Amino acid sequence: MPPRFSFRGTDVVEILEGVCNGVGFPETIRVDQGTEFVSRDLDLWAYQRGVTLDFSRPGKPTDNAFIEAFNGRFRAECLNTHWFLSLADASKKLGDWRNYEERPHGAIGNKPPIALLNRDGVTSPPP
Repeated sequence: MPPRFSFRGTDVVEILEGVCNGVGFPETIRVDQGTEFVSRDLDLWAYQRGVTLDFSRPGKPTDNAFIEAFNGRFRAECLNTHWFLSLADASKKLGDWRNYEERPHGAIGNKPPIALLNRDGVTSPPP
């Protein structure tokens, strides 16, 4: 999904529908109190598909610590290090950041994913 100046509930529904049609529908989605998540469109989409929307409490980022940690890394590593000259430029830079194979990942001992490849291109499990 390309970057936008703002997201509406219909935009969130469009993205979720595309993702869920490919990987399946979750039982629950944790969301915050953003206007795009408290929309009638998202509520109806979730109801029709049997998905529960689990709202975090206002002003309690610890209710969703995983995404808050991601947001912090994303801001530090991408948003604060680039100037975005247009939506097309932002799309390219965000895609480059997302696909960057040499960024260390905590889940694999702060090694880059590319380090899991051996010379033959076969992946090995994390140590």
